[in-house]
Amino acid sequence: MSVKSPSSTALDYLFLYSPILFAVMSQCYGQGSIGVCNGCKGSNLPSEQEVVELYKSNGIQRMRIYSPLQATISALKGFDIELIVDVPREDLESLQSNATQPYFLATKICYIVVGNEVDRENGQTSHFVPFVLPAMQSIYRALSTFGLQEDIKVSTATYSAVIMDAYPPSKASFKDMSFMGPIINFLAQTGAPLHANIYPYFGYIGDTERVVVQDSEYGYTNLFDAMVDAMYSAVEKAEGPNVEIIVSESGWPSDGGLGASMENANSYYKNLIDHVKKGTPRRPGNAIQTYLFAMFYENQKPGAPTEQHFGLFYPNKEQQYPKISFNNL
Repeated sequence: MSVKSPSSTALDYLFLYSPILFAVMSQCYGQGSIGVCNGCKGSNLPSEQEVVELYKSNGIQRMRIYSPLQATISALKGFDIELIVDVPREDLESLQSNATQPYFLATKICYIVVGNEVDRENGQTSHFVPFVLPAMQSIYRALSTFGLQEDIKVSTATYSAVIMDAYPPSKASFKDMSFMGPIINFLAQTGAPLHANIYPYFGYIGDTERVVVQDSEYGYTNLFDAMVDAMYSAVEKAEGPNVEIIVSESGWPSDGGLGASMENANSYYKNLIDHVKKGTPRRPGNAIQTYLFAMFYENQKPGAPTEQHFGLFYPNKEQQYPKISFNNL
């Protein structure tokens, strides 16, 4: 990919502390590891330093954060925890035109995710959609200026709602190719994965009977595999056959809706940790890097009641599902 001069905005946003960043970068991208998303929309949550220490003490080596929070990134200094940093949708336009506050400090940043599920807003096409790819390109150029474009990959996080005809998975394609097509092309050119939020829970409540399907030579016995392979099928149709998928969110609520219970959530998280090592029918043996949602309950999160009941730990740092082991992930 040709590299144009990066915007000063992208450079400012990413690299005020670039000498420190250069000193600590090391190889990322080990396959198959489980990470945990670190949301902050909850009350009485531990301090950022306590959160980082909780990750470390439980053997969790990957974290996703939803904005470049200086307190979190500062707390990660000196810890060998790989990091996904989201660029919030509210910052996308400013990355192309206006100055922004620089955030990044020394840590092991592996992915920058530009926007999270930005295609729809209040049932309409989001006005942020036109800014996603230009922001990705701008950040990529900024990384290239420092020779970091191979160490820190630029992507975006999407979800199953961007797909049509997802069942059986081989029929799946993107609803809006004018939006997703150029993004997949960018990922293919830069060697970056697509991040996808995969929630069998929402597929389940939409059709509680849909579990087993034979899709040509591929057999499916669970919704997780079917949803991941539907995303792969859509990516392949968008001319990205070598674009890998990282499951950037997956979880099951413990309360607040149909099928939401402590027992079901415990079973889902435990089985998912074991299952992703095996790949999917379409990509057998290709371990899926997967991020569990989420570290804590977020009781201030808007939306359906289930949105407030995803979490592996209570705010007092007690593990909600003690039988789930994060060791040797």
